[in-house]
Amino acid sequence: MKNTESYIVKAYQVLKTGQPAVINEIVRPVPGKAEVLLEIAACGLNFADLLMQAGTYQQTPDTPFTLGMELAGTVVECGDNVTTLSPGDRVAVFSGSGGLAEFGCFAEKQCTQLPETMPFQVAAAFQVAYGTSHLALHHRARITSDDTVLVLGASGGVGLTAIEIAKLAGASVIAVARGKNKLKIARAAGADHLIDSETGDLRAQVLALGGASVVYDPVGGSQFNSALRACKPEARVITIGFASGDVPQIPANIILVKNITVIGMYWGGYLSFNAQAMTDSLQALFNLYADGKLRPHISKVFQLDQAREALEMLQSRKSTGKVVVTPRPALLGVEMPGE
Repeated sequence: MKNTESYIVKAYQVLKTGQPAVINEIVRPVPGKAEVLLEIAACGLNFADLLMQAGTYQQTPDTPFTLGMELAGTVVECGDNVTTLSPGDRVAVFSGSGGLAEFGCFAEKQCTQLPETMPFQVAAAFQVAYGTSHLALHHRARITSDDTVLVLGASGGVGLTAIEIAKLAGASVIAVARGKNKLKIARAAGADHLIDSETGDLRAQVLALGGASVVYDPVGGSQFNSALRACKPEARVITIGFASGDVPQIPANIILVKNITVIGMYWGGYLSFNAQAMTDSLQALFNLYADGKLRPHISKVFQLDQAREALEMLQSRKSTGKVVVTPRPALLGVEMPGE
C-alpha cells in the first residue's frame, strides 16, 4: 500500500466533552508541508488527558479530537518542507493531543529523534514526566546538592522522575506516597526517606527530618498545606498539578514569614514562550538515558481497545510510574490479525 493512499484507521476520540472518549474510525491523515505522518507505536497517558476528556483542561481542543499528549512512532511520510526527518526515523512527539491513534500527523518541530537504545514504550512515557521534573527542579527551582527535596505523589509518573533527577543533582529526597508497595517503588528510585501519606502527621514527619528546602507537588490539597508548613526558610515550593482534585489556596502569611517562593510549573506552556528551554532539557534527558542514568518506570501497557481501562487506572491512582497504550502493537512484536 502506498503511503499517499488514504484509508480508515482507529483513534480514541472525544466526541463531546464531559463524556467518555470512544474508538472512532477516521481517514488516515495526510501531512501538511511542515508535518510528518507517523505510524504510532506507543502513547503515554497523563492526568491532563482526563481533564481534556472532562473539558476542564486549560488547552482542550475543539471536538472531535484524539486524546494522547505524548507519543512515539516511526515516520511514514514527510511534508514538502520537512528537512530534518525521513521515512523510517524513530521519533518521540509532545503534541498535546493525537497520540491515541494508529496514525497521526505532527509538526516537524514537535518531533525529537530517539536514541537507538530507547524502546517506543519508554519514549512515549518519557517526555512529560522527565521533562516536567527536569525543568521544574533545574530551570525553575535551581536545585543544588545542599537541598532536601520533598516529593509528594512520589510513586506516580512525575513523582518517580523527580526522585531520580533530584538524586542525580546530589540532593536528599523525602518521598511521600500511599501504602507500603508504592513507597517501596519510591525507595527503588532512590528516595532517602519514606513517608506514608495515609499514616501520621505529614508536617511533623517532614520537620523531624529537618524540613524541606524544595517541595515538588503534583498532588495539591491537604498535602500541599502540610508541606508548606514543613518548609525551611527560603524554601521553593513547585506546584506541578492537582491530582487530588483540590486546588489549594496559598496562605500569604506563611510564605511571607518564612520567605518562601511558590513556583508554578506548566511544562507544556514552554512551547509557546521558551521552546528552547524545553528542547535543551529534553536533549539533556535523552543523553542521561543513553548513559544509563535514568530508569523509566512503566506501570502497565494497554492496547488501543483498552484505552478506557487505561484512563480509569490513571484516574483511580492505582498506577505507579506511567501508563502506556500501544495503538500499533505489531510494531512492538505483538502480532495483529491480518498483518
